[in-house]
Amino acid sequence: MAASKKEKPDLQKKVHEVPHKPGVYLMRDRFNRVIYVGKARDLRKRVGSYFLPSKLAQADLKTRAMLDATWDFETHTVRSEAESVLLEGKLIKEYRPRYNVSFRDDKRFLLVRVDMSEEWPRFRLARFKKDDGSRYFGPYAHAGALRQTLNFMRKKFGVLTFGRGSPTERELKSATYQVPVRLSEINAEQYRERIVQACEFLEGKSREMIATLEEEMRKAAKKMDFEKAAELRNMVDDLRSTTRPMRRFTRGSLPSAIDPMADVRALANALQLPQVPRVMECFDISNISTTHVVASMVCFRDGVPDKDNYRRYRVRTVEGQDDFASMAEVVRRRYSRVLLEARNANSDVAEFSQENAADALARISRHPEQKPALSDSRMGRGSPWQDRKGNAAGSFDFAQDDREEIAV
Repeated sequence: MAASKKEKPDLQKKVHEVPHKPGVYLMRDRFNRVIYVGKARDLRKRVGSYFLPSKLAQADLKTRAMLDATWDFETHTVRSEAESVLLEGKLIKEYRPRYNVSFRDDKRFLLVRVDMSEEWPRFRLARFKKDDGSRYFGPYAHAGALRQTLNFMRKKFGVLTFGRGSPTERELKSATYQVPVRLSEINAEQYRERIVQACEFLEGKSREMIATLEEEMRKAAKKMDFEKAAELRNMVDDLRSTTRPMRRFTRGSLPSAIDPMADVRALANALQLPQVPRVMECFDISNISTTHVVASMVCFRDGVPDKDNYRRYRVRTVEGQDDFASMAEVVRRRYSRVLLEARNANSDVAEFSQENAADALARISRHPEQKPALSDSRMGRGSPWQDRKGNAAGSFDFAQDDREEIAV
């Protein structure tokens, strides 16, 4: 209720703080969720255009709906336009914003793969990086520039691209591979030296070669051969785009779209809870052909997944497909076990006949001096509870339930 009364901020003032640099921008709703990710060559111009009255009047329905839902935005600068394309794709795949359509499928940017275990290695395009011993380069944001670069490498270094296996008769005799001699006049070992040079080129050691092409471009322009000069100019642009060092945006380096505690507080407000929950356990039932019923439990602690406490259960008392009865069994087993463990740890903490599971867990949380110390990741047989000094507070045996509850 409090969130609905909150006044929407004026984002036009914030636009003036955005730099004139390439990067990505993230639009957030009133719950701080990312609802759109975009890229820009000039962040201030692009983001500012969303909040111009003239642009808003001409916007389509989807853009208007997105702006109505936008309560904040953030920007992240990068070093080049190509990097902004890569980062945009990573963020969309990571957070799947509701107003983005592109990049939400499994399509990925292109990589260059060369299998050095082959007798005559080739440079090929790939979408996925596999653990197969091959060398991979990329990813590359511009597919057209990458293909032109591979064509240049084939001519300049005399290496094989695409295809499979040893060079064909046509490839051996082709004039394309006369660097400095045809493939038919060298052996596999000499060819591998070319591969090494081409790999160094893809790694960014291309300054001298690009400088040579620029000199040829200037000479062609002086001779009024503008068609050749334009061709060389485009080639230089493609080579720079492909061989420029790129940052690899990993999960840890991506801008965060989640504030765990803020989300937990929002959940507590929505459910009108008296206090913010520290531990949340969520259950789901799965039926396989109505003959094999299983359940899973995920655990969040302070809004962050606690994967050590994920569990799977085999439902054993319910026949057929009955999700309600299956859920009742799993919940009963889970919290009966929790209370039994608490009782073994401290008989004064949990009394089954006098309080429910929620009350018992609340009282357990008020005894921070006692905590479980499991011998392995499973809550299994003979697991002791210990206090902070390591003194055992009790031991118990769940051999029967160990066969039904599985740590994941």
